[in-house]
Amino acid sequence: MALSSLNAISPIDGRYRSKVDALGNYFSEEALIKYRVLVEVEYFIALCEIPLPQLESINASIFEDLRAIYKDFSAEDATAIKDIEKVTNHDVKAVEYFIKEKFDALGLSEYKEFIHFGLTSQDINNTAIPLSIKDAMNDVYVPEYFTLLEKIESLAEEWKAIPMLARTHGQPASPTRLGKEILVFAVRLKEQFNLLNDIPSAAKFGGATGNFNAHKVAYPNIDWKDFGTRFVQEKLGLQHSFPTTQIEHYDHMAALFDALKRINTIIIDLDRDIWTYVSMDYFKQKIKKGEVGSSAMPHKVNPIDFENSEGNLGIANAIFEHLSAKLPISRLQRDLTDSTVLRNAGVPFAHTLIAFKSTLKGLGKLLLNDLKFKQDLENNWAVVAEAIQTILRRENYPNPYEALKGLTRTNEAITQSSISNFIDTLDVPDTIKNELKTITPSNYTGI
Repeated sequence: MALSSLNAISPIDGRYRSKVDALGNYFSEEALIKYRVLVEVEYFIALCEIPLPQLESINASIFEDLRAIYKDFSAEDATAIKDIEKVTNHDVKAVEYFIKEKFDALGLSEYKEFIHFGLTSQDINNTAIPLSIKDAMNDVYVPEYFTLLEKIESLAEEWKAIPMLARTHGQPASPTRLGKEILVFAVRLKEQFNLLNDIPSAAKFGGATGNFNAHKVAYPNIDWKDFGTRFVQEKLGLQHSFPTTQIEHYDHMAALFDALKRINTIIIDLDRDIWTYVSMDYFKQKIKKGEVGSSAMPHKVNPIDFENSEGNLGIANAIFEHLSAKLPISRLQRDLTDSTVLRNAGVPFAHTLIAFKSTLKGLGKLLLNDLKFKQDLENNWAVVAEAIQTILRRENYPNPYEALKGLTRTNEAITQSSISNFIDTLDVPDTIKNELKTITPSNYTGI
């Protein structure tokens, strides 16, 4: 059966493939192979630049031809490497053999034993994968994040003057403004993004058990630690983790996944609040011609975008949680569990991307129901009790909280008239009474 979006097992490769297609350049099997080729080629070039005595005769003019091996990497190249892997039963060794064939074609056969010289597979995997994640973050995740953030900020600005009845514990509370409540999410997202931005993209590079054993025994007079650091940081743009075992310790990657999870949690919080506002009729939703809200109830326009986002973010966070908890733990100098789970690193990114797009779509369909905001405020005059008792405290009025509690903690409706009548009974100057009567649910919204 040929793989298609209709028979793919995962919805991210099926139903949602068009929404996450860009991530294929970073998290697919072909992409991983390409990043491995990149690291192997750049490592060989770095050995030439030392130079190792056996590589002194190589002219630097050949370097661009070498870089073309990964810059012009094709699906056919990836297939060729997978065919080699069928024989080697080792994915990184297959990459090495593929590059050796390229060296033969370039007339560099005498140098091909310096491909993968002194390295273990994890020197390639633990540089290729962090590099692919870093590129995916910069090229795909960050633009999507900022598109969503900018939409949230624009709505906060658009709605900044809309008074709204707040609800704490689901009950009417001191009024607020819709824009301010939306702005809360924007600020939370930006603060978490700043923390995310401080996390380095770390990589291991140091031979079979992290000590450059093979390098040192072959060339004892070269500072291999300095070479490894310069290669990882200057050539690849990653942070060199040292010392390590055979593998990267993944502490920084775990921090990245935890930070992404916190951002997702904030979006879930936003999704649920907006969903609730829709259910309260604070928002209507734009109707798209031809769309159906329910197979049985023609009138329905459901807040499905926020539900879709919440569901996808939940799956993303579950996988981010497993990755961040599992990756930093490895038996002794290494086991294979890190490699197994890292093959799924693109999955939570995909679900996150789907969710961001869904939340953005949902926010774009919202229509403010201004009348409902006004009705809710008008029906809840009891919320100005806090304002009245606070001013009475200022005036040293005896037991103001208790006085307002007696008025408002009843099952009878509190109206503008009942509040006004109560104010008239207070033993305070007329100027204070007049001040108290200016307070309404719509203007008692703070700063």
